[in-house]
Amino acid sequence: MLLVVLLATAITRPKWLPEAAAAVPAAAVVIVTGALPWHQARTEATRLLPVLAFLGAILVIGHVCQQEGLFAAAGGRPARASRGSPVRLLGGVFGLASVTTAALSLDTTVVLLTPVVHDTATRLRVRPKPHVYACTHLANSASLLLPVSNLTNLLAFSVAGLTLIHFGALMAVPWLVAIAVEYAAFRLFFARDLAAAAPGAARAAEAPLPRIPRFALVTVLATLAGFVLTSLAGVNPAWAAAAGAVVLAAKSLIRGEAGPAELARAVSIPFLLFVLGLGVVVEAVVQNGLGAVLARLIPAGSSLPSLLALAGLAALLANVVNNLPAVLVLLSVLAGRGLLGGPGPVLAVLIGVDVGPNLSYAGSLATLLWRRLLADRDHPTDLGEFTRLGLLTVPAGLVLVTVALWAVLQI
Repeated sequence: MLLVVLLATAITRPKWLPEAAAAVPAAAVVIVTGALPWHQARTEATRLLPVLAFLGAILVIGHVCQQEGLFAAAGGRPARASRGSPVRLLGGVFGLASVTTAALSLDTTVVLLTPVVHDTATRLRVRPKPHVYACTHLANSASLLLPVSNLTNLLAFSVAGLTLIHFGALMAVPWLVAIAVEYAAFRLFFARDLAAAAPGAARAAEAPLPRIPRFALVTVLATLAGFVLTSLAGVNPAWAAAAGAVVLAAKSLIRGEAGPAELARAVSIPFLLFVLGLGVVVEAVVQNGLGAVLARLIPAGSSLPSLLALAGLAALLANVVNNLPAVLVLLSVLAGRGLLGGPGPVLAVLIGVDVGPNLSYAGSLATLLWRRLLADRDHPTDLGEFTRLGLLTVPAGLVLVTVALWAVLQI
Protein backbone atom coordinates (compact mmCIF):
# COMPACT_ATOMS: atom_id res chain seq x y z
CA MET A 1 0.00 0.00 0.00
CA LEU A 2 2.83 2.38 0.83
CA LEU A 3 4.52 1.67 -2.50
CA VAL A 4 1.31 2.33 -4.41
CA VAL A 5 0.80 5.63 -2.57
CA LEU A 6 4.42 6.63 -3.16
CA LEU A 7 4.35 5.93 -6.90
CA ALA A 8 0.93 7.56 -7.31
CA THR A 9 2.24 10.68 -5.58
CA ALA A 10 5.29 10.75 -7.83
CA ILE A 11 3.11 10.49 -10.94
CA THR A 12 0.50 13.07 -9.95
CA ARG A 13 2.72 15.38 -7.87
CA PRO A 14 1.68 19.05 -8.00
CA LYS A 15 4.46 21.59 -8.46
CA TRP A 16 4.27 22.77 -4.85
CA LEU A 17 4.76 19.29 -3.35
CA PRO A 18 8.40 18.06 -3.01
CA GLU A 19 9.11 14.55 -4.22
CA ALA A 20 10.33 13.57 -0.77
CA ALA A 21 7.00 14.44 0.89
CA ALA A 22 5.66 10.90 0.44
CA ALA A 23 8.89 8.90 0.12
CA VAL A 24 10.58 9.84 3.39
CA PRO A 25 7.51 9.17 5.60
CA ALA A 26 6.84 5.90 3.73
CA ALA A 27 10.43 4.75 4.35
CA ALA A 28 10.13 5.70 8.02
CA VAL A 29 6.91 3.70 8.36
CA VAL A 30 8.38 0.47 6.93
CA ILE A 31 11.33 0.77 9.33
CA VAL A 32 9.28 1.68 12.44
CA THR A 33 6.74 -1.10 11.83
CA GLY A 34 9.47 -3.67 11.31
CA ALA A 35 8.51 -4.43 7.71
CA LEU A 36 12.17 -3.79 6.96
CA PRO A 37 14.64 -4.10 9.86
CA TRP A 38 16.88 -1.12 10.45
CA HIS A 39 20.08 -2.93 9.45
CA GLN A 40 18.55 -3.96 6.08
CA ALA A 41 17.31 -0.41 5.48
CA ARG A 42 20.80 0.89 6.22
CA THR A 43 22.31 -1.66 3.81
CA GLU A 44 19.90 -0.60 1.05
CA ALA A 45 20.64 3.09 1.68
CA THR A 46 24.38 2.40 1.52
CA ARG A 47 23.93 0.57 -1.78
CA LEU A 48 22.01 3.53 -3.22
CA LEU A 49 24.43 6.25 -2.08
CA PRO A 50 26.68 5.99 -5.18
CA VAL A 51 23.55 6.21 -7.34
CA LEU A 52 22.44 9.36 -5.52
CA ALA A 53 25.93 10.86 -5.76
CA PHE A 54 26.03 10.18 -9.50
CA LEU A 55 22.58 11.66 -10.04
CA GLY A 56 23.30 14.76 -7.94
CA ALA A 57 26.56 15.39 -9.79
CA ILE A 58 24.86 15.02 -13.18
CA LEU A 59 22.20 17.53 -12.11
CA VAL A 60 24.89 20.07 -11.21
CA ILE A 61 26.73 19.45 -14.50
CA GLY A 62 23.45 19.94 -16.35
CA HIS A 63 22.66 23.18 -14.55
CA VAL A 64 26.06 24.78 -15.17
CA CYS A 65 26.24 23.59 -18.79
CA GLN A 66 22.79 25.02 -19.40
CA GLN A 67 23.96 28.35 -17.95
CA GLU A 68 27.03 28.34 -20.18
CA GLY A 69 24.97 27.50 -23.29
CA LEU A 70 26.61 24.19 -24.17
CA PHE A 71 23.48 22.37 -25.17
CA ALA A 72 21.96 25.45 -26.71
CA ALA A 73 24.96 25.37 -29.05
CA ALA A 74 24.47 21.64 -29.64
CA GLY A 75 20.75 22.11 -30.27
CA GLY A 76 21.42 24.87 -32.77
CA ARG A 77 23.08 22.47 -35.19
CA PRO A 78 20.09 20.18 -35.85
CA ALA A 79 17.89 23.28 -35.86
CA ARG A 80 19.96 24.76 -38.70
CA ALA A 81 20.00 21.42 -40.55
CA SER A 82 16.21 21.06 -40.24
CA ARG A 83 15.60 24.20 -42.36
CA GLY A 84 12.36 24.59 -40.41
CA SER A 85 11.02 21.08 -41.12
CA PRO A 86 9.54 19.35 -38.02
CA VAL A 87 10.41 15.93 -39.51
CA ARG A 88 14.05 16.87 -40.12
CA LEU A 89 14.24 18.38 -36.64
CA LEU A 90 12.90 15.14 -35.17
CA GLY A 91 15.63 13.21 -37.01
CA GLY A 92 18.26 15.57 -35.63
CA VAL A 93 16.89 15.25 -32.11
CA PHE A 94 16.90 11.45 -32.43
CA GLY A 95 20.54 11.46 -33.48
CA LEU A 96 21.66 13.91 -30.83
CA ALA A 97 19.65 12.28 -28.02
CA SER A 98 20.80 8.76 -28.95
CA VAL A 99 24.49 9.68 -28.97
CA THR A 100 24.17 11.79 -25.82
CA THR A 101 22.41 8.98 -23.97
CA ALA A 102 24.90 6.33 -25.05
CA ALA A 103 27.98 8.43 -24.30
CA LEU A 104 26.96 10.62 -21.35
CA SER A 105 24.12 8.64 -19.70
CA LEU A 106 20.38 9.00 -19.84
CA ASP A 107 20.38 11.59 -17.04
CA THR A 108 22.42 13.91 -19.26
CA THR A 109 19.89 13.61 -22.06
CA VAL A 110 17.00 14.39 -19.76
CA VAL A 111 18.64 17.16 -17.75
CA LEU A 112 20.75 18.90 -20.39
CA LEU A 113 19.04 18.15 -23.67
CA THR A 114 15.30 18.29 -22.93
CA PRO A 115 15.18 22.02 -22.06
CA VAL A 116 17.24 22.87 -25.14
CA VAL A 117 15.09 20.77 -27.46
CA HIS A 118 11.95 22.38 -26.04
CA ASP A 119 13.35 25.88 -26.50
CA THR A 120 14.67 25.09 -29.99
CA ALA A 121 11.32 23.75 -31.18
CA THR A 122 9.57 26.79 -29.71
CA ARG A 123 12.01 29.14 -31.43
CA LEU A 124 11.41 27.38 -34.75
CA ARG A 125 7.64 27.69 -34.18
CA VAL A 126 7.07 23.95 -34.56
CA ARG A 127 5.07 21.89 -32.11
CA PRO A 128 7.56 20.81 -29.41
CA LYS A 129 5.71 17.71 -28.21
CA PRO A 130 7.26 15.07 -30.55
CA HIS A 131 10.74 16.38 -29.92
CA VAL A 132 10.57 16.60 -26.12
CA TYR A 133 8.90 13.17 -25.94
CA ALA A 134 11.79 11.84 -28.02
CA CYS A 135 14.20 12.98 -25.29
CA THR A 136 12.62 10.84 -22.58
CA HIS A 137 11.98 7.81 -24.81
CA LEU A 138 15.56 7.80 -26.09
CA ALA A 139 16.95 8.46 -22.62
CA ASN A 140 15.53 5.05 -21.74
CA SER A 141 15.62 2.92 -24.90
CA ALA A 142 18.85 4.36 -26.34
CA SER A 143 20.73 3.62 -23.12
CA LEU A 144 21.42 0.01 -24.11
CA LEU A 145 24.78 0.54 -25.77
CA LEU A 146 27.38 1.00 -23.01
CA PRO A 147 27.69 0.34 -19.27
CA VAL A 148 27.94 4.10 -18.59
CA SER A 149 24.75 4.83 -20.54
CA ASN A 150 22.51 3.88 -17.63
CA LEU A 151 22.95 3.08 -13.95
CA THR A 152 21.05 -0.15 -14.55
CA ASN A 153 23.72 -1.09 -17.09
CA LEU A 154 26.47 -0.45 -14.57
CA LEU A 155 24.81 -2.74 -12.07
CA ALA A 156 24.39 -5.47 -14.67
CA PHE A 157 27.91 -4.99 -16.07
CA SER A 158 29.39 -5.94 -12.70
CA VAL A 159 27.81 -9.43 -12.86
CA ALA A 160 27.67 -10.10 -16.63
CA GLY A 161 31.30 -11.18 -16.93
CA LEU A 162 31.91 -8.96 -19.98
CA THR A 163 34.57 -6.45 -20.91
CA LEU A 164 33.50 -2.95 -21.90
CA ILE A 165 34.21 -3.69 -25.57
CA HIS A 166 32.36 -7.03 -25.52
CA PHE A 167 29.36 -5.40 -23.83
CA GLY A 168 29.19 -2.72 -26.53
CA ALA A 169 29.64 -5.26 -29.32
CA LEU A 170 26.75 -7.39 -28.06
CA MET A 171 24.42 -4.45 -27.55
CA ALA A 172 25.21 -2.41 -30.69
CA VAL A 173 22.62 -4.08 -32.93
CA PRO A 174 19.89 -4.15 -30.24
CA TRP A 175 20.63 -0.45 -29.62
CA LEU A 176 20.12 0.41 -33.28
CA VAL A 177 16.93 -1.68 -33.43
CA ALA A 178 15.54 0.11 -30.36
CA ILE A 179 16.16 3.53 -31.95
CA ALA A 180 14.60 2.42 -35.26
CA VAL A 181 11.45 1.15 -33.50
CA GLU A 182 11.13 4.42 -31.61
CA TYR A 183 11.56 6.52 -34.77
CA ALA A 184 8.95 4.56 -36.73
CA ALA A 185 6.49 4.81 -33.84
CA PHE A 186 7.06 8.54 -33.42
CA ARG A 187 6.49 9.23 -37.12
CA LEU A 188 3.17 7.40 -36.86
CA PHE A 189 1.99 8.65 -33.47
CA PHE A 190 2.89 12.32 -34.02
CA ALA A 191 2.05 12.46 -37.74
CA ARG A 192 -0.33 15.39 -37.25
CA ASP A 193 2.14 17.42 -35.15
CA LEU A 194 4.97 16.76 -37.59
CA ALA A 195 2.84 17.78 -40.57
CA ALA A 196 1.69 21.04 -38.98
CA ALA A 197 2.75 24.15 -40.89
CA ALA A 198 5.27 26.35 -39.13
CA PRO A 199 5.17 29.88 -40.58
CA GLY A 200 8.58 31.48 -40.41
CA ALA A 201 10.31 28.27 -39.26
CA ALA A 202 12.75 28.22 -42.17
CA ARG A 203 13.74 31.81 -41.48
CA ALA A 204 14.14 31.08 -37.74
CA ALA A 205 16.38 28.10 -38.56
CA GLU A 206 18.81 30.46 -40.29
CA ALA A 207 19.52 32.31 -37.04
CA PRO A 208 23.23 32.57 -36.11
CA LEU A 209 24.52 29.46 -34.39
CA PRO A 210 25.26 29.89 -30.67
CA ARG A 211 28.89 29.95 -29.61
CA ILE A 212 30.23 26.67 -28.24
CA PRO A 213 31.52 27.19 -24.66
CA ARG A 214 34.88 25.45 -24.86
CA PHE A 215 35.54 25.08 -21.14
CA ALA A 216 32.20 23.38 -20.53
CA LEU A 217 32.64 21.17 -23.60
CA VAL A 218 36.14 20.06 -22.56
CA THR A 219 34.94 19.35 -19.02
CA VAL A 220 32.03 17.25 -20.27
CA LEU A 221 34.31 15.31 -22.61
CA ALA A 222 36.78 14.75 -19.77
CA THR A 223 33.91 13.53 -17.59
CA LEU A 224 32.91 11.12 -20.35
CA ALA A 225 36.48 9.84 -20.51
CA GLY A 226 36.34 9.51 -16.75
CA PHE A 227 33.25 7.30 -17.02
CA VAL A 228 35.14 4.95 -19.34
CA LEU A 229 38.30 4.92 -17.25
CA THR A 230 36.50 4.33 -13.96
CA SER A 231 34.49 1.53 -15.52
CA LEU A 232 37.66 -0.14 -16.79
CA ALA A 233 39.33 0.33 -13.40
CA GLY A 234 36.38 -1.03 -11.44
CA VAL A 235 35.75 2.34 -9.76
CA ASN A 236 32.28 3.79 -9.36
CA PRO A 237 31.60 6.39 -12.10
CA ALA A 238 30.12 8.69 -9.46
CA TRP A 239 33.70 9.83 -8.82
CA ALA A 240 34.11 10.98 -12.41
CA ALA A 241 30.72 12.71 -12.34
CA ALA A 242 31.61 14.41 -9.04
CA ALA A 243 34.91 15.63 -10.45
CA GLY A 244 33.17 17.15 -13.48
CA ALA A 245 30.56 18.78 -11.25
CA VAL A 246 33.22 20.26 -8.95
CA VAL A 247 35.22 21.72 -11.85
CA LEU A 248 32.18 23.33 -13.48
CA ALA A 249 30.73 24.55 -10.17
CA ALA A 250 34.08 26.05 -9.10
CA LYS A 251 34.39 28.00 -12.35
CA SER A 252 30.82 29.22 -12.01
CA LEU A 253 31.40 30.35 -8.42
CA ILE A 254 34.73 32.04 -9.16
CA ARG A 255 33.25 34.03 -12.04
CA GLY A 256 30.13 34.91 -10.07
CA GLU A 257 27.86 33.19 -12.61
CA ALA A 258 26.07 31.21 -9.88
CA GLY A 259 25.91 31.37 -6.10
CA PRO A 260 26.21 28.53 -3.58
CA ALA A 261 22.45 28.51 -2.95
CA GLU A 262 21.70 28.16 -6.66
CA LEU A 263 24.11 25.26 -7.04
CA ALA A 264 22.67 23.61 -3.94
CA ARG A 265 19.20 23.83 -5.46
CA ALA A 266 20.56 22.26 -8.64
CA VAL A 267 21.47 19.13 -6.66
CA SER A 268 17.73 18.68 -6.01
CA ILE A 269 17.94 17.16 -2.53
CA PRO A 270 14.15 16.45 -2.39
CA PHE A 271 14.40 14.33 -5.52
CA LEU A 272 17.41 12.43 -4.17
CA LEU A 273 15.51 11.75 -0.94
CA PHE A 274 12.65 10.44 -3.05
CA VAL A 275 15.03 7.95 -4.67
CA LEU A 276 16.34 6.88 -1.27
CA GLY A 277 12.85 6.46 0.17
CA LEU A 278 11.71 4.54 -2.88
CA GLY A 279 14.63 2.14 -2.55
CA VAL A 280 13.85 1.42 1.10
CA VAL A 281 10.14 0.83 0.46
CA VAL A 282 10.83 -1.42 -2.53
CA GLU A 283 13.32 -3.46 -0.50
CA ALA A 284 10.62 -3.99 2.12
CA VAL A 285 8.24 -5.25 -0.58
CA VAL A 286 10.93 -7.60 -1.92
CA GLN A 287 11.74 -9.00 1.52
CA ASN A 288 8.06 -9.58 2.26
CA GLY A 289 7.26 -11.81 -0.71
CA LEU A 290 8.16 -10.27 -4.05
CA GLY A 291 11.58 -11.88 -4.18
CA ALA A 292 10.14 -15.38 -3.62
CA VAL A 293 7.52 -14.84 -6.33
CA LEU A 294 10.12 -13.70 -8.86
CA ALA A 295 12.32 -16.70 -8.09
CA ARG A 296 9.49 -18.94 -9.29
CA LEU A 297 8.77 -16.88 -12.41
CA ILE A 298 12.25 -16.42 -13.89
CA PRO A 299 12.93 -18.90 -16.72
CA ALA A 300 16.24 -20.72 -17.11
CA GLY A 301 18.52 -20.68 -20.15
CA SER A 302 19.29 -18.32 -23.04
CA SER A 303 16.80 -19.59 -25.60
CA LEU A 304 14.72 -17.00 -27.43
CA PRO A 305 11.53 -17.78 -25.42
CA SER A 306 13.49 -17.48 -22.15
CA LEU A 307 15.05 -14.16 -23.17
CA LEU A 308 11.67 -12.78 -24.26
CA ALA A 309 10.11 -13.87 -20.97
CA LEU A 310 12.92 -12.27 -18.97
CA ALA A 311 12.70 -8.99 -20.90
CA GLY A 312 8.93 -8.91 -20.46
CA LEU A 313 9.15 -9.67 -16.74
CA ALA A 314 11.83 -7.00 -16.26
CA ALA A 315 9.72 -4.42 -18.14
CA LEU A 316 6.64 -5.24 -16.06
CA LEU A 317 8.58 -5.00 -12.80
CA ALA A 318 10.23 -1.73 -13.87
CA ASN A 319 6.82 -0.14 -14.39
CA VAL A 320 5.62 -1.38 -11.00
CA VAL A 321 8.58 -0.59 -8.76
CA ASN A 322 10.89 1.54 -11.00
CA ASN A 323 13.71 0.18 -13.15
CA LEU A 324 16.56 0.65 -10.67
CA PRO A 325 15.05 -1.53 -7.91
CA ALA A 326 13.79 -3.91 -10.62
CA VAL A 327 17.26 -4.62 -11.98
CA LEU A 328 18.68 -5.04 -8.47
CA VAL A 329 16.00 -7.58 -7.59
CA LEU A 330 16.22 -9.56 -10.83
CA LEU A 331 20.02 -9.72 -10.87
CA SER A 332 19.98 -10.87 -7.26
CA VAL A 333 17.50 -13.65 -8.07
CA LEU A 334 19.42 -14.69 -11.20
CA ALA A 335 22.70 -14.92 -9.32
CA GLY A 336 21.09 -16.62 -6.33
CA ARG A 337 19.57 -19.37 -8.47
CA GLY A 338 22.68 -19.84 -10.55
CA LEU A 339 20.78 -18.89 -13.73
CA LEU A 340 23.34 -16.53 -15.27
CA GLY A 341 24.99 -19.12 -17.54
CA GLY A 342 26.45 -16.43 -19.79
CA PRO A 343 25.52 -12.81 -20.57
CA GLY A 344 22.19 -13.52 -22.32
CA PRO A 345 19.85 -13.45 -19.29
CA VAL A 346 21.51 -10.34 -17.83
CA LEU A 347 21.29 -8.45 -21.13
CA ALA A 348 17.66 -9.52 -21.59
CA VAL A 349 16.91 -8.04 -18.17
CA LEU A 350 18.61 -4.82 -19.31
CA ILE A 351 16.39 -4.66 -22.37
CA GLY A 352 13.37 -4.94 -20.11
CA VAL A 353 14.49 -2.25 -17.65
CA ASP A 354 15.79 0.13 -20.35
CA VAL A 355 13.08 -0.16 -23.03
CA GLY A 356 10.18 -1.07 -20.73
CA PRO A 357 10.07 2.13 -18.62
CA ASN A 358 8.69 4.12 -21.57
CA LEU A 359 5.29 2.68 -20.69
CA SER A 360 4.73 4.74 -17.52
CA TYR A 361 6.00 7.78 -15.64
CA ALA A 362 7.16 5.62 -12.73
CA GLY A 363 9.21 3.31 -14.95
CA SER A 364 12.49 5.20 -14.55
CA LEU A 365 13.96 8.08 -12.59
CA ALA A 366 14.87 9.76 -15.87
CA THR A 367 11.22 9.96 -16.89
CA LEU A 368 10.27 11.51 -13.55
CA LEU A 369 13.06 14.06 -13.98
CA TRP A 370 11.92 14.78 -17.55
CA ARG A 371 8.36 15.38 -16.43
CA ARG A 372 9.49 17.75 -13.70
CA LEU A 373 11.70 19.75 -16.07
CA LEU A 374 8.84 20.22 -18.52
CA ALA A 375 6.48 21.24 -15.73
CA ASP A 376 9.00 23.90 -14.69
CA ARG A 377 8.79 25.21 -18.27
CA ASP A 378 4.97 25.30 -18.14
CA HIS A 379 4.78 22.40 -20.61
CA PRO A 380 2.70 19.82 -18.73
CA THR A 381 2.60 16.26 -20.01
CA ASP A 382 -0.51 14.11 -20.37
CA LEU A 383 -0.54 10.69 -18.68
CA GLY A 384 -2.97 9.21 -21.21
CA GLU A 385 -0.93 10.37 -24.19
CA PHE A 386 2.32 9.17 -22.62
CA THR A 387 0.77 5.75 -21.99
CA ARG A 388 -0.68 5.44 -25.51
CA LEU A 389 2.72 6.24 -27.02
CA GLY A 390 4.31 3.69 -24.70
CA LEU A 391 1.84 1.02 -25.78
CA LEU A 392 2.92 1.66 -29.37
CA THR A 393 6.69 1.54 -28.72
CA VAL A 394 7.33 -0.74 -25.74
CA PRO A 395 5.82 -4.12 -26.80
CA ALA A 396 7.29 -3.90 -30.30
CA GLY A 397 10.60 -2.69 -28.93
CA LEU A 398 10.86 -5.47 -26.34
CA VAL A 399 10.23 -8.19 -28.91
CA LEU A 400 12.39 -6.87 -31.75
CA VAL A 401 15.29 -5.77 -29.55
CA THR A 402 15.33 -9.11 -27.70
CA VAL A 403 15.26 -11.00 -31.00
CA ALA A 404 18.22 -8.86 -32.15
CA LEU A 405 20.10 -9.73 -28.95
CA TRP A 406 19.38 -13.44 -29.41
CA ALA A 407 20.64 -13.28 -33.01
CA VAL A 408 23.86 -11.57 -31.94
CA LEU A 409 24.40 -14.15 -29.21
CA GLN A 410 24.13 -16.91 -31.81
CA ILE A 411 26.93 -15.31 -33.78
